[in-house]
Amino acid sequence: MNQIHHITNVATRQGRVIRRRDFLRQLTAAGLAAGTMSWTDAIAASSEQMRSRGMACILLWMSGGPSQFETFSPKPSHANGGETKAIPTNIPGIQIAENMPHCAKVMDSLAVIRSMTSKEGNHLRATYLLHHGYLPMGGVNFPTLGSNVAHQIGDAANQLPSYVRIGGRLPSSGGGGFLGVDYDPLVLQSATRPPENTTPLTDTKRYERRLRLLNSLQGNFASTGGEQIVADQRKLVEQASDMIMSPRMEAFDVEREPAKLREAYGQSDFAAGCLMARRLVEQGVTFVEVVSNGWDTHFDGFNRGRELTTQVDQPTAMLITDLKQRGMLDKTLVVWMGEFGRTPRVNPRAGRDHYPRAFNAVVAGGGVRGGQVIGATNDAGTEVIERPVAVTDLFRSIYHSLGIDADQENMSRIGRPIKLVDGGEVVRELFT
Repeated sequence: MNQIHHITNVATRQGRVIRRRDFLRQLTAAGLAAGTMSWTDAIAASSEQMRSRGMACILLWMSGGPSQFETFSPKPSHANGGETKAIPTNIPGIQIAENMPHCAKVMDSLAVIRSMTSKEGNHLRATYLLHHGYLPMGGVNFPTLGSNVAHQIGDAANQLPSYVRIGGRLPSSGGGGFLGVDYDPLVLQSATRPPENTTPLTDTKRYERRLRLLNSLQGNFASTGGEQIVADQRKLVEQASDMIMSPRMEAFDVEREPAKLREAYGQSDFAAGCLMARRLVEQGVTFVEVVSNGWDTHFDGFNRGRELTTQVDQPTAMLITDLKQRGMLDKTLVVWMGEFGRTPRVNPRAGRDHYPRAFNAVVAGGGVRGGQVIGATNDAGTEVIERPVAVTDLFRSIYHSLGIDADQENMSRIGRPIKLVDGGEVVRELFT
């Protein structure tokens, strides 16, 4: 640790910023020269030194809008509940849908918000709202939740990206926004294979010569008016180079986990994503989003709901269990949600349509008190009748868990100060 303090103190006195790769190179050289640390030790020490609080967030995103009735808010005693039954959990008095038996066993770690409410029933707008905390606004390219978290508490020394998204394409405007490309996520189509194009095809020295040549060519373009384009591209190239040359790339290989643990997570792509999320957070990644697709169940909703919940129930519960067993859950906030819920009334095609007026979100870890249900809807599930929670309230609660000031303002590119969250209040019941 003395080497870390020495290097950073020298940089501070000289009034300059050390790039992550340069910092790690100097740190490693100092540590190895002194015989006090290995390369792996140097990486671990730098991450521990530079990371703001050691907090992280894993967002489990149910794309399409999961039915609250078939997941965490069953209504078996009302016609609107359809054929879905309720089962007890490990907390007396709390029941969830029969489709979620594994989550029922970890209810003591979960806080279910049954009173989420919004006005946005359009997929694109609702997805934007639940990823940004804002609705789309002309002239302002808002950063996503993940980008804001990475910007606020991301590990500057870590050679892995601070924000990783696993499963499917990135939603429209789903990156760093006016914070810049530094806070765009690394997007993986699947956790069952490593990131594409991340294996250098030559040795390190030749690779670095190619980088210098690229830098020279970019310099010519920058001098003719392409400064911002070149600056953004250089950031991306530097980040990619840091990543692919790092031994921490092993975090993307879930096959390194014992077969028994992989089986405990389950066999779906989403299961592999949850396991990779844990591995990435363990290696200092600050925000990981794991996507489950196909929740837009307008028809055959009960059969499709069972199929979808089978894919996510076991890995969600195992992720909570795994983090807890490793002593990581207190510093890792897990959020399970989609863009809205489904209509209480089952439609003629045995499905449910869009319903933002009352839906679910589930949170665990990060200082959240598990084993509780917050809010309620009426018997028919049509209206929130107890403790309504708006999207801004949820976002404020997420930032509160992570130790981030939700009133922090960032300057947009049009010179307008933008708070991380505009309005709302922390859902205090989550933390008491």
